[in-house]
Amino acid sequence: MIHQTAIINSKAKLHSSVKVGPYSVIGANVEIDENTEVQSHVSIIGNTKIGKNNKIYPFSSIGNDPQDLKFQGEETKLEIGNYNKIREYVTINPGTNGGGGTTKVGNNCLFMVSAHIAHDCFVGDNVILANNVPLGGHAHIENNVIIGGNSAVQQFTRVGRSAMIGGMCGVVRDIIPYGIAHGNRSILQGLNLIGLRRKNIPNQDIRVLSNAYKEIFKNENLSENLNNLSKELRKHELVSEVVSFIERDKKRPICTPFSK
Repeated sequence: MIHQTAIINSKAKLHSSVKVGPYSVIGANVEIDENTEVQSHVSIIGNTKIGKNNKIYPFSSIGNDPQDLKFQGEETKLEIGNYNKIREYVTINPGTNGGGGTTKVGNNCLFMVSAHIAHDCFVGDNVILANNVPLGGHAHIENNVIIGGNSAVQQFTRVGRSAMIGGMCGVVRDIIPYGIAHGNRSILQGLNLIGLRRKNIPNQDIRVLSNAYKEIFKNENLSENLNNLSKELRKHELVSEVVSFIERDKKRPICTPFSK
């Protein structure tokens, strides 16, 4: 159902099952798939593609220009997957030429009130951004990440799969997969054991990952610790994922228990 006060460009492509509430505005290059609900006073513009069964709450702004002084109106994109909940006052910007041209959001995410996803971000599946969480440009948030309220993620920062970040934390370093971090400036506190158990990871695998964590972060010499990590630990799937994350090319340093 389309409310009579909604303004929808004739070139927009909306599935017949899409609902649009009062006073919402949908631009020419927008595509919205089946059973997505756009509530009142929502703005969706730009080259924006939204999947199925999403629910977008009042006063969200999706697809408007990136907050990047280098942006000159070039054609870039925003892609949002399926089954996401986008709460009130959330803002999501498209990409820029300098960042590959696309901002991408996965499936089954919850973005709480006033969260912000900046240009060229990648957000995976089952991600939760609590209230007032901004992601700076080019941030890369992997699957099953939870970021607590009023935390801010600096541009180009990576947060690994199933990591958890506490509230009111400035995330200025990459967070390893399965890590848990909090503090005024992010400090690694250990592994997200609750998250691992919720994913039904066997206890034996958690113990192996815990042993590897102790070896990798036993002191501040991360490179030496990785070099000394046994082949047996390295070949374990979870450990291998963490090691690969740390060794990958990156813009930010790795968050450790010794971060200041």
